[in-house]
Amino acid sequence: MGKTKTGKNLIGGFGRAGWGTIIYCAAMFWLYVGMVNDGSNITAPAFAAKNGIEYSLVLSMGTIAGIVGFLFFILFGQINIKLGAKKTSAICLFLSGIFYIGLGLSKTITMYAICLCIITGAIMSAGYISGGVLVAKWFPKRKGVVMGYTTMGHNLASAFYVPMIAFFVNNLGLQKGVIIPGILAIILGIIGLLFIKDTPQERNMYPDNVTKEVYEAEYFVEQDEDPNGGWTTKKLLSERETWLAAITTGIYQLVTVGVMTQLVVRNMQLGFTQTQAIGMMTFLALIGVVGSWIFGILDDKFGTKKTMVMFGIWYMIALFLNVLEYRLTIYISIFMIGMAIGGSANFTTSLPTAVFGRHGFEKVNSVIFPIQGIVTSINFLLSGISIALTGSLRGAYIVFIGILALNILIISFVNEHKFNKDFIKEANNGNVVYKTLSTEAEM
Repeated sequence: MGKTKTGKNLIGGFGRAGWGTIIYCAAMFWLYVGMVNDGSNITAPAFAAKNGIEYSLVLSMGTIAGIVGFLFFILFGQINIKLGAKKTSAICLFLSGIFYIGLGLSKTITMYAICLCIITGAIMSAGYISGGVLVAKWFPKRKGVVMGYTTMGHNLASAFYVPMIAFFVNNLGLQKGVIIPGILAIILGIIGLLFIKDTPQERNMYPDNVTKEVYEAEYFVEQDEDPNGGWTTKKLLSERETWLAAITTGIYQLVTVGVMTQLVVRNMQLGFTQTQAIGMMTFLALIGVVGSWIFGILDDKFGTKKTMVMFGIWYMIALFLNVLEYRLTIYISIFMIGMAIGGSANFTTSLPTAVFGRHGFEKVNSVIFPIQGIVTSINFLLSGISIALTGSLRGAYIVFIGILALNILIISFVNEHKFNKDFIKEANNGNVVYKTLSTEAEM
């Protein structure tokens, strides 16, 4: 297996504390997908049946939660800057666990909506805002493969959280069935407070688990630096790379959410039974675990920008084979889509980290992630318009292919390491004079 420039194996060498951080981030993603996305296939109809409320009304609360979640992203982004990723993630996990239990106790659609909004905003902020900062601080040059590991939590949730919550709810009822996952979220928050550190230096380690000599030679060692890295919200919003990083990664998530939320329906349109279509979801989730890892390895080996281009081409081919609607091409497309679904979330943290580096990443991520969320949420509008115009999801997939082609073009304009002080120092053999961020932002 290949080596990184620091001499570490591409797939490991993170140290015990490093692996602990990776598993913690993966667990937060597992809870996010389980509580907010896939698990709602069980909890939403159970709530509707329990309280005699129209299922379509209950389902629509997910859209409201997604919109309100945007406000939580901004709030927790600021809290993350003040308190650090460890404490913020713990707060988010506590809130998500408590209100997940509250969701089971809810008797009105209003209470259900309030609980769902808090769960969505809190658990997504835990995984993407706090978890993203942990990855950037601990693994600034190896964030590709690390995100490959952490986003396995997404796919493992699709494969295992749904059967788990289905078993609990079917046997214990909704009120008691959500207690165990809620407690698991709270326990994870306690584990985070006790064992997770905001930076590797707090564990007497260096970023990427390199030696002191490598760190001093190839990484920018900050001294009395502004904790925000010199960034302000205004500077970030006026910087082209902020928008490029947020929009390009958001588009990949837009396509993935659009594909996943309609995949069972799409497969039934192609002639599969509902049971077969649901079985394919589990298969895709397991394939996605491999996809997360492979695209993470490619990221570390070839760079985030090149990997995103390769990923986009792969995704376009996958969807093109699907819209051909031949049985052979459908099976090939299902495998390729599974790989793509596994890798798409990797870039949400990997590209911003590549461009901006670990210095002040709390501030950077507090601005970029909400923009990513807005872009991702457009998938519902695009899917609805495409279906209305063409009469089937095949039209939506064709639109997605066009969007992916456009995204590859946009990615070509990204300056991959523009503000990344660690990469700049390594590229200049340790001798570099840094411009101020205010000067860079004006260039």
